[in-house]
Amino acid sequence: MVKLNEISDNAGAVKGRMRVGRGIGSGKGKTGGRGVKGQKSRSGVAIKGFEGGQMPIHRRLPKRGFNNIFAKDFNEVNIGRVQEAIEAGKIDASQPITNEVLVAAGVISKLRDGVRILGVGELKTKVSFSVAGASKSAVAAIESVGGSVTVLSAQAVEA
Repeated sequence: MVKLNEISDNAGAVKGRMRVGRGIGSGKGKTGGRGVKGQKSRSGVAIKGFEGGQMPIHRRLPKRGFNNIFAKDFNEVNIGRVQEAIEAGKIDASQPITNEVLVAAGVISKLRDGVRILGVGELKTKVSFSVAGASKSAVAAIESVGGSVTVLSAQAVEA
């Protein structure tokens, strides 16, 4: 019977690691496979992006643009996805659809700076939306089935 604490590899199946820098008789003594002298033979060296004195590529290439720290990060939701949630019974079409309703229904995982409705898919149910924004095609599709879209002001979105 095999005991779990007696299981081991076959003899010679696992090769021991090379111990470098342990005398010339080892074959990997003295410099330990690092060549001779210089910065890269020392420990603790990471010369990221250094090109031997030549201007590094990250400085040769031009910089463009900037990152707008005030940009709003909206959750984008297509009307087709909302229709799926209504058909699955996760959203009550008689109530206005808000950010919290979409999170509770699992349509969006977490709320960012608000929800923006986009027009991909087909909406068959009359619903009213109260969201941060909506595309023209989404508004047209919602109003064509008798629904309405209320776009919240910027202050209401932040609150």
